[in-house]
Amino acid sequence: MTTERSLIDNALHGNAEAFGELVRLHQNRLFTAMVHVVGCPAEAEDVVQEAFIRAFRKLDRFRGQANFYTWLYRIAFNRSVDRRRTQKPTRSLETAKQQVEQRATGEEQSPSRSLELQEQSQRVRYALDQLSESDRAILILREFEECDYTTISEMLGLKVGTVRSRLHRARGHLMEELKSLDLQTGSDSSRNPSTLA
Repeated sequence: MTTERSLIDNALHGNAEAFGELVRLHQNRLFTAMVHVVGCPAEAEDVVQEAFIRAFRKLDRFRGQANFYTWLYRIAFNRSVDRRRTQKPTRSLETAKQQVEQRATGEEQSPSRSLELQEQSQRVRYALDQLSESDRAILILREFEECDYTTISEMLGLKVGTVRSRLHRARGHLMEELKSLDLQTGSDSSRNPSTLA
């Protein structure tokens, strides 16, 4: 079985198929992560495509100190930040609702339980969209990607202690957004306020 390191080495020597294999290995995970970051599948697709193009052009700068996905994620995240600075926000509560419905699992659930989970997920997605780039990124990496503190520090270029403190702050900001949303809609967040759907 070809290792990731050998694929990188082969790609550096002009083997386009090797880089194509790296794309296949990581594109789904990176796309899912970027949907959480940018809040829109079409936008995430553009970010991922641009990230792979940049990674291909800068592959000679990959030192192997972090794993390839960590390096790639950082490129994609930085690209998403750049794009946001030049575009007007396009996300809405309706967009968040559509994303929740697209992610619905095939598990057997009662209609009322399924609806409750969708509503909760929709609230969390909307609240995440209100957060700053840095708060949203750190929550997504920890709660959705389930990255450890060391990996997050590598991806975001932060010290581990800073990751811990920013994660704590980001969770607080998310709770504030959820409470604010509940006040606006009259819903009750006490049913699982800390669950990130």
